[in-house]
This record gives sequence, C-alpha cells and structure tokens, in this order.
Amino acid sequence: MTTSALTIRDFRPEDAEAVAAAHRAGREHLVMTAEALLWLNAQQNPDQHFRTFVAESDGRVVGAVRCAVVLGTTTAGVGYANGSVLPEFRRRGAATALLAAAERHLAGHGVTELHTWLDDEPASLAFGTARGYEIGRSAQFGGRDLTLPLPPAPVRPAGVELRPATEWADDPRPLFLVAADAIRDEPGEVEMDALDYEEWLRGDWARPDLDRGLTVVAVVDGEPAAFTLAWTDGVDRYWSAFTACRRDFRGRGLAKLAKLESLRLAAAAGFRRAYTSNDTTNAPMLAVNSWLGYERCAGERKGIKRLA
Repeated sequence: MTTSALTIRDFRPEDAEAVAAAHRAGREHLVMTAEALLWLNAQQNPDQHFRTFVAESDGRVVGAVRCAVVLGTTTAGVGYANGSVLPEFRRRGAATALLAAAERHLAGHGVTELHTWLDDEPASLAFGTARGYEIGRSAQFGGRDLTLPLPPAPVRPAGVELRPATEWADDPRPLFLVAADAIRDEPGEVEMDALDYEEWLRGDWARPDLDRGLTVVAVVDGEPAAFTLAWTDGVDRYWSAFTACRRDFRGRGLAKLAKLESLRLAAAAGFRRAYTSNDTTNAPMLAVNSWLGYERCAGERKGIKRLA
C-alpha cells in the first residue's frame, strides 16, 4: 500500500480555484470565489500577518487554512485560523498539519489566543478538542431559495429611504461609521472596539466579491443609519456578510427593511440561493432572518486555544 506524500506550503495564485473548491466542499452554505482568495492573499497589511497555507498531496491541492492577527480591537494577541480539506482527503493528517503551520506562524507574531471555527458535528468537534481547542459558542447558517416569494415589505417609517451603497462610492466614510458603531455589539469573545477606517476600506469596502448594488443602506432624514452588506459569487449565490444598525436608530425595523430590499434586488438580478450566518444568541437577527424565509442549514462552533 502506497502512502501519499503530503506537503504544506504557502499559497500560490494558481491554487485559487482548488482552494476555493476545498473551502466549499460539503458546505453548500459557504460562498467563496477564487477571485476573493487572490485578493485576500495580495493584502499588504504588515500588522495582520495574513497567510494562507496549502496542503498538497501528490501534486494536488487538497486543503488550505487562512490565518491572521485579529485587527480592529484593543485586545492584543488574538489570531484566527480557518480552513478546510476536501472530504475524500480528510483523516489523513492534512488538517492537523495545516493547523499546526498556522499556529507556528501566528505564535511567531505574538498571538497567544487562537480562534477557529469548527463544523458543529461530532468528528469536527472531536478533532478540535484533541488538538487543544476549547469548544465555545455556536453559530448557525441559514439558507433561502430566492426563487420563492419574499414577504411583503413592512410600512416604511417617515423619513426613511433605501439606497444602494453605490451612492457612497466616492466617500464611504458614513457607512464605516455605521459599521464601527454596530460591530461593538456583535456577539463574540473579543471586543471589536478599535475599527480603523483605512483598514475597513482595505478589508471590507475593497473586496472583489462585495456587490455594492445589492448592499442596501437605510437612510433616515439623509443620514445612513443601517445597512446590509452583500457578497456574491457573481453567478447565482448571495451571502449576507454583515448587517449593521447604529445604536441610536435601533428598534425601528431598519435592518429588516434593508435586508428585504437587498434580497429583492438579488432575486431580480438572477441570484437563486441566499445564505447568512448568525450567533445563536443573536435573537433579534435570527428573528429577522426567520421572517425573511431563511431556514437553518448548518452550524459551527468556536474553538479557542492558548498558544505558548
């Protein structure tokens, strides 16, 4: 019996399609394009130390892990590593080797607490536990068939307009202010209390899979108050990446209005499947997504490990 040779190496541009395929394999709810991977790996932020490691078996790319230092927080020493391996190559050591490479890389840049997401199923959780990760909070994915009717739009409050993010193409700072206010209240172990405008421009606004025409902004008396950020694969799949509402404008249904309008535009543009993800403690957003017609299709759990 011949043992396949496994190699862990850095990402190359020609790996993009294979790495995207490994990311999506067995996970219909994940939306990732080769173009987005190329863009992520071309980022030049020295503070982030972003790196993608690739697992290659006998010349074939079978998995990868993306890792970096978490920015946007005053909490020092936190990093993340998220990866996947093609189903037919799992339990052969690739995931273990990828994660170990990420741990070594980030430990070398001051990371002492590493976060990863694990599929919420026994084998994946056992994998994380066996490698020193403490299993924590849970999140769930929701999917929706965009060929089915959407709910009727609620009555729009006076002074509220819904506009595409393309209207802020020249100066997106007002949208950044919404994001910076809202992200402070996102469920999570790390307080995101130091979001930087230039980093937001590089890491969110400049993404190649961001569809600004489908990103809908709720404007109150001329001021952006909420938005829903839309990524797509450019073909038929839509991902609701982040829905934000400024604290002073909450409780008015603005997020619901923005998300409904974004889905309506996505369906009209020919997108057929919509996906989203929420922390399972985020009851208000889970209720909005249920009203929109999303149904739970998968789950994941956070794994946290202290690095030496």
